[in-house]
Parts: sequence; C-alpha cells; structure tokens
Amino acid sequence: MEPVDLARWQFAITTVYHFLFVPVTIGLSLVVAAMHTAWLRTRRPEWLRLTKFFGKLFTINFALGLVTGIVQEFQFGMNWSDYSRFVGDIFGAPLALEALLAFFVESTFLGLWIFGWGRIPEKLHVATMWVVHVGTLLSAYFILAANSFMQNPVGFRYNPESGRAEMTDFVAILLNKVQLVAFPHIVTSAYMVGGAVVMGVALWLWRRAAAPGAHDADDVPMYRRATRLGAVLTLVASLGVIVSGDVQGKIMTEVQPMKMAAAEALYETEAGAGFSVLTIGSLDGQHEVFALKVPKVLAFMATGSPSGTVEGINPIKARNAELVAQIERTYGSDVARITADADYTPNIPLAYWTFRLMMGVGFASMALSALLLWVTRGSSRPPVSRWGMAAAAVAPLLPIFGNSFGWVFTETGRQPWLVNGLMTTAFGVSPSVSAAEIWTSMTVYTLLYAVLAVVEVRLFLRYVAHGAEPFHEPDEAPAEDAPLQFAY
Repeated sequence: MEPVDLARWQFAITTVYHFLFVPVTIGLSLVVAAMHTAWLRTRRPEWLRLTKFFGKLFTINFALGLVTGIVQEFQFGMNWSDYSRFVGDIFGAPLALEALLAFFVESTFLGLWIFGWGRIPEKLHVATMWVVHVGTLLSAYFILAANSFMQNPVGFRYNPESGRAEMTDFVAILLNKVQLVAFPHIVTSAYMVGGAVVMGVALWLWRRAAAPGAHDADDVPMYRRATRLGAVLTLVASLGVIVSGDVQGKIMTEVQPMKMAAAEALYETEAGAGFSVLTIGSLDGQHEVFALKVPKVLAFMATGSPSGTVEGINPIKARNAELVAQIERTYGSDVARITADADYTPNIPLAYWTFRLMMGVGFASMALSALLLWVTRGSSRPPVSRWGMAAAAVAPLLPIFGNSFGWVFTETGRQPWLVNGLMTTAFGVSPSVSAAEIWTSMTVYTLLYAVLAVVEVRLFLRYVAHGAEPFHEPDEAPAEDAPLQFAY
C-alpha cells in the first residue's frame, strides 16, 4: 500500500476509535450535572446516588477519551506535514483554543468535582460539573471549526511567496456556515448518546433489582426513574438531530454537491429526486438495476423543495476542468497537484451505505426510546422478556454507532479533497514518511487501543454491575466564606 493510503487508514482508525468516547463524554456530562442539580434542589437520596454512579462512568470515559485524543494531535506532524505546512496557520488556531481553553476548563473543573465532595460549598460544587459540560461544548465547537474549514474553506488568503494559506478572518472561520449547522447536529447527537447510555444501563439494573430475591429490590423506583429519564433525553435529542440534520443537508448540498450526490449514488441530475432505501446496481455502480425509493425525499433533503433539482455525479465531474483552471489561476499549478482529467469522486458505495446506516441506527434508537417510554408507563415492572435485556444491551450502542457512521460519511464523502476544492489528500501526506514507518506506528497504536478497549469495557461493566452506592448523607460543606484547604 502507498503511504497516503496507510496514513489515511491510520487516521481513520484513531479518529473513529477516539470518537466513540466523545459523544458519551458530552452527553453524560449533561446528565450528571442535571442529576446533581436535582439532588441539590430536592434532597431526594436517589438523585445523589445516581449522580455519583453515572459520575464514575463519565470519569472512566473521560480518561479514555483523553488518552485516545492526544494521538490525533501528533498525527498532523507525523503523517500529514504538508497539510500542516499549508494550512497550519488556519487549522492550528482553533485546535490551540481547544487545548489551551476548552480542555483545561474540562479537566480542571472535573478535578474540582471529583475531589470537591464535602470540601467546597454545594452550589459551587454543582456548578463545577456544569462548567465541565460547557467545556465539552467549547471543545466540540473549536474542533468542528477546524473540521468545517476542511469542508468549506473560508477566512484565508493564499500567499504565493510562502506557498501557504494564511488566516485573514478568524471570526469567519468560527462562524463558517458549515460549522453553524454541524455544531448543533453533533451536540444533539451526543445528547442522544448520553441519554441512551443512561437508558440502557438503568434498564439493566432495573431488571436486576426487580428479579425475585434481589438484594437491591428497594432500588426499583430509582432505576425506573433513571431509565425513563434517559429515554426522554434520547427521544427529545433525536428530534434535534433530525431538525439540525435537515438543515445540514441543505448546506452540504450548497458547498459540497458531490457529497450529496454520492450519498444517493445519483449519477445524473434529477428534479424531484427520490431517496432510495435500498439500491442494487451494476458491477461498476453506474447503472441502477433495482431500487426501493421514497419519492421526492432526496430533493427535499437537498433543496427544501420536493420538486427541487439535485445535481448528479457525472455533471459535477464534467466541471473538473473548470475547477482545476480556477484553482491554478488562484493558487498556482502546484498547490494541490491536480489535473483536469483526474477523478474527483469519493467512494460511492461507502458514502451511500454509511449515510443510510447513520440515519437507520438513529431512527432505531429513537424508536427504542419511544417504545420503552410506552411500555413502562404507569408500571414499576421493567420489560421482563428477553427483548428487554436485548434493549438494555443495544440502547447505548445504536447512537454511538450512528455517530461513527456519520463521521465516516462526512470525511470520506469529501474525498479526494483534504481541504474541499483546495488541497487533495495525496498532497497533504508527509513526503518523507515511508510505508514501513506508518505500518509500525499504526500497529503500535492499534495494539495500544486494543488494550485500552479491554480496560475501558472491563471498568465500565464492573462499575455498572456494582450499581449505585448506598446513600450516605454527604459531609457538611464549609461555609461560603471559609477558606479552602487541601488535605494531603
């Protein structure tokens, strides 16, 4: 394999792995902050027990997300040095803010929350977890600002003397139209994940507590409340995902028409295009043999009108010569190593199926939460069939996989562009890194991540199986004006 292919595989493996933890972190930080607030306002013991229980799960996930995220930063210098040289002036700014501002806010205030029980005033203690949640949102915003530049480059100029893109408007980068629609979509999908984790874990514990002779039978009302809370959050957040995803689809069609065409494997421009649930095509993928379509849906997703026109892959490819000429006039002939006869289409089957898997598992998670709310209404008994256990196991995984499929579609649908319409992926890879070196680092990272996965799953399942700790009245916090002290 060529170094560019290996570098792409390595970045894909580490990124998808890291993103398994990101939405859980964002979603659970909201849940834990809300539960802690409920304890402060109501003084009901179950809220404190749930706060500490899900706080442990959040902390485990945060630690693993931190470890896997650090690798991402190194790869820009290791495998993508030409990309870093070309757009580092732009890409580095939001990443620096994420590390120096958002991450330090998250880690500092999470430390205060973990070690602040009985040591700082209760209201201030609750506020620390809300600050952690705000920090996760800031972190997501800055990371998405960097990624949105890759989807829709704005706020820069090309310096022909240095051969680099230089930032001219940081506000434009932060307020990129792609960023403004991607951020709410990512955040609401993370809330879906957080709700689904609470729903699945609490449902399993509820079923265990409701079993005959269970030692924690008194906890049935607490786990029922947590299950329904998680289901409500999942259902409400899924509505936000649908609305934000609809807006995002229209912006994507505007700035990346090829990605939308690839999502439907639409080769020819079509007015009132339908959305295919399933398509069987010829071996080369160019011709449709059979398709199960919903009329007009793709047209509405892309343009907002059922009769709107969606441009196909072939007409977009036909404009390659015009695009190449424009880039050469603006940036010089060697900026992206582009040629008029090159194929600037992504992997169509990959884009087609990840787009459907993203939506499919999202709708399945939404349906599961709605069904669970329905079957548990007015009853203290959990679903006792084997399907209830299956629901507990599947509930957290569905939106997590949906997030992953969405990111695979977002990044592979942009190919072969590393920065859309400006720099190809082949141009961004480090020229001095050999295939053997990438194989070595990729093998090390993969083995390390495998070990971390075992650690994460074992810790997570261990604390889930243990359940919520018995209630203990928290130590009295110091007075508001008392000095803080650290005990060693």
